Amino acid sequence: MLLFALGFLLVILQPSAGQFPRVCANVQSLLSKECCPLWDGDGSPCGELSNRGSCQNILLSQAPLGPQFPFSGVDDREDWPSVFYNRTCRCEGNFMGFNCGECKFGFSGLNCTERQVKTRRNIFQLTASEKNKFLAYLNLAKNIPSQDYVIATGTYTQMNNGSNPMFRDINVYDLFVWMHYYASRDTLLGGSNVWRDIDFAHEAPGFLPWHRVFLLMWERQIQRITGDENFTIPYWDWRDAEDCEVCNDEYMGGRHPTNPNLLSPASIFSSWQVICTRSEDYNSQQALCSATSEGPIRRNPGNNDKSRTPRLPSSADVEFCLSLTQYESGPMDKMANYSFRNTLEGFADPQTAISNPAQSGLHNALHIYMNGSMSQVQGSANDPIFVLHHAFVDSIFERWLRRHRPMLEVYPAANAPIGHNRENYMVPFIPLYRNGEFFKPSRELGYDYEYLQEPALQSFQDFLMPYLQEARQIWAWLVGAAVFGGIVTAVLTGLVRACRKKKGGTSSEIQPLLIESEDYNNISYQSNF
Repeated sequence: MLLFALGFLLVILQPSAGQFPRVCANVQSLLSKECCPLWDGDGSPCGELSNRGSCQNILLSQAPLGPQFPFSGVDDREDWPSVFYNRTCRCEGNFMGFNCGECKFGFSGLNCTERQVKTRRNIFQLTASEKNKFLAYLNLAKNIPSQDYVIATGTYTQMNNGSNPMFRDINVYDLFVWMHYYASRDTLLGGSNVWRDIDFAHEAPGFLPWHRVFLLMWERQIQRITGDENFTIPYWDWRDAEDCEVCNDEYMGGRHPTNPNLLSPASIFSSWQVICTRSEDYNSQQALCSATSEGPIRRNPGNNDKSRTPRLPSSADVEFCLSLTQYESGPMDKMANYSFRNTLEGFADPQTAISNPAQSGLHNALHIYMNGSMSQVQGSANDPIFVLHHAFVDSIFERWLRRHRPMLEVYPAANAPIGHNRENYMVPFIPLYRNGEFFKPSRELGYDYEYLQEPALQSFQDFLMPYLQEARQIWAWLVGAAVFGGIVTAVLTGLVRACRKKKGGTSSEIQPLLIESEDYNNISYQSNF
């Protein structure tokens, strides 16, 4: 009871991160299209009196999009969040939040000037008390309402263009389930028509940055409601696993003794109710998920379609994926070949990097393997294994960033599927985050992974790999330069010797001493090449 009371108090006192800020979910804000809440610290919008930020027009990217979404003006998520708001808080320095009342990821302190890097750890390396605390935190989030955010239960049109707000309360855990649903839901076109080839969080370049932000926000929310500022999300390293190692009552819930599709009654997660899993119902009703309960978590790991996902990913799969030098390629969707993103996401073969949507590799393989709530994209975050899984996927993304050290320009600036260009704002986050802002090493965002800190051989290989690949690319030039240098040296040597022979009759007493012959071969000649 003490933990619950503490959670309520902390949620009331501090802002959280999520979707629609409660203070902006009203007629005035929607009709004015402005969401610039007051900061409690000085009572001014966006903390302007304290130089934290100011209310500014939203600057939208004008870069062209890919051909996957052939419509315009039919989906509230287009040019996010301009359908709902075109003025929000623009925070200065290290301040962040819908009212600039928080610190950016990786900073803390009264004025957000203290750098910090926290470590995410393997769930099997946690002590019993740490593991039990993590499970208790999950359950707390499932049972405590968000005080700062609400969810939309209707489209902007159904809200009569803002004059009839349609929002409802939601608990902290389900807030994130709903956000994942909202980013990946189909476009409602009216009548019974929908457009399915759209997703603001998957099947395109933003997949990895989007889930990186999602986890950072989720992690911070747990820190807030528990008062445990040192909390970090654990990860499950599923490489070479023979089965679901976390699927037992000690961790994320075992199998029900009589119904293999449900969780064991001994698990705290057996009482959880899922939301946003009935996409076909929402589509037929042309409605949004309203976050009503839709039954228990379903999970039957390993009893999936083996023709699509024959096994869990291997270490070799991960290493091959990490060797790919291109972050994105071709159409920049699930048909992309030789794309690190598409291979890690699981639409390309983890042994060839050739697109094959009929198979599920790496990230996708885990979702399909779980054979239940995790296996349906829009509602997959209902299963708490989701955060363990995506934390490890993010660590693979981090390894790729450290190995290849890409410039920001490597992330596509244009022609990606809708919502996935570098300067697009991610749906449905408020405060606003651009895709490109999270295409950077995790330590710059305030966190690291335990297994990436170990001075192992792999870390050394990751360090050397960019230089080895660069040397491999210019090898032909290096050989050519060496041959050219050798020819120049031989010619010059011959010329000098010829000159010496020609002057052989000159008295040694009057011959100028240019250089000792034994030192001559130490001269090095460098071409501009």
